Amino acid sequence: MPYPFTLPTTSPLRHPSHFDSPTHPSLPVHTSILRAPLRSSLKTYKRLPPPQRSSHLPALLGTIEAYYPALLALDAGLTPEGGADVVLTSSPVFSWRATLTSSLPGTGRVQLRSLEYEVFFTLATLSYLHTLLARTALHPLYTTTAASPTQEVRTTLITKATKHLLQSAQIHLYLSHRADALRTTSPLTPPALDISPPTLRALSELAHAEATLLAVLKDDPYPAALAQERNENDKEWMIRAPSIPKVRAHLFARLCLAGAAHAETASSLLSGNEATEGKLLGRVGAGKVDEGLVRYVDDLRRVGRARACRFLGIDRDLDGKTGEAIAWLRAGMGELGLAPSPSSDDGGKKRSGLGLSRLKSSFSEKREGKRVEKSGDWGADAGLAEESRVLSALETKWVRENDTVNSQLIPDPASLVGAGMPSGREIYTVKPWEPVVLGGEELRRLRGPPGEAGEEGGRSSDSEEEGGVGGEADRVVVVGAFPGGGGYY
Repeated sequence: MPYPFTLPTTSPLRHPSHFDSPTHPSLPVHTSILRAPLRSSLKTYKRLPPPQRSSHLPALLGTIEAYYPALLALDAGLTPEGGADVVLTSSPVFSWRATLTSSLPGTGRVQLRSLEYEVFFTLATLSYLHTLLARTALHPLYTTTAASPTQEVRTTLITKATKHLLQSAQIHLYLSHRADALRTTSPLTPPALDISPPTLRALSELAHAEATLLAVLKDDPYPAALAQERNENDKEWMIRAPSIPKVRAHLFARLCLAGAAHAETASSLLSGNEATEGKLLGRVGAGKVDEGLVRYVDDLRRVGRARACRFLGIDRDLDGKTGEAIAWLRAGMGELGLAPSPSSDDGGKKRSGLGLSRLKSSFSEKREGKRVEKSGDWGADAGLAEESRVLSALETKWVRENDTVNSQLIPDPASLVGAGMPSGREIYTVKPWEPVVLGGEELRRLRGPPGEAGEEGGRSSDSEEEGGVGGEADRVVVVGAFPGGGGYY
């Protein structure tokens, strides 16, 4: 957590070849100049090894934040209400890679012919970028190659990640409203599920759910204590044991349920989107949302409900009702598909075997640790493995205490979930996103004549290998060369 989005790449687009502005002649050229670094940065990011990609994200954020205000000004100029007067001279032809729509034919690139889709893919990429920056901020919490961060550093990192996730939710919500408005004025069908209204709303709900669960993680001491115990480079345990303060368990449980509700909404939107929007795309197999995203959203929903059960169990344990606390833990384990450990309520029978489940758990933990350090897809289970470890550790501890000291009856977990589950409580509100617009002084400068170096020059280096639009047109043809050999002979 958060979800490891794959950033798309795009083909060249020369705005001055398709747009003209009588009032601001330099606007198409200026927009094209700013798009070239964005396309180059996306290509560079794709070619970097996964461990090095996080260091490239700030530069990529700078290029996209510099480009989209000019793009929005150019797009607004096509309408009567725009600040600049822009005229469409010819239909642009460009492509973006659809990273959330699976089973697309060819290389996954979608050929587009409207500047509106350029706006959608550009801002969607900006939203993905904020989610990846949130992952970068949270990475020190899960690494095992350095000492565990202090509580102050941990709070700072989680707060930074939460801001990025809320920004991502705002951008996707803005795009969903824009897509709904476009549907009322244009009969165009979204060329990919990545920018369809249900997908955009689902991604906004997903980011909202992740931010809500992060608010709980900031004050949740149990994952930090287990991570510190598993970290071989952390030596603080040799001095003092990690402190487990009393938490506002019932409040945290309601926050977790609110996050789970947002994840459930996102899951239903993605499922309904696949059933409706996919049939309208006109291509066989194009109407499927990426299975990894669908699985992640469902895992996040289950983790939110399981974490809520854990906090409700902690609340009962603080009141001295250990039996009900264990039942809540087992309800949470049931949400994750885990089996409870053997205890005194099953007749004292112990499981047979050679500890293969413990060996499997240890192997999965080591594999997850290597994934955190060497690859970029860590946390793709939405924190399911982490929550499973916390639930198992608490259940083992409380069952031992109940068997030796309290000896309380453990009720049926299903009865508690049906009657004792509280309602969710929101902590964040996704506010409307306000995009940056070109200032008056910058617009006045664009009233001058355009310069000569306003277009993206050269051949697209990824047009051939990725199926980009314009690859054949940009090749240099040498007279007398072998056909198909380009400029080499």
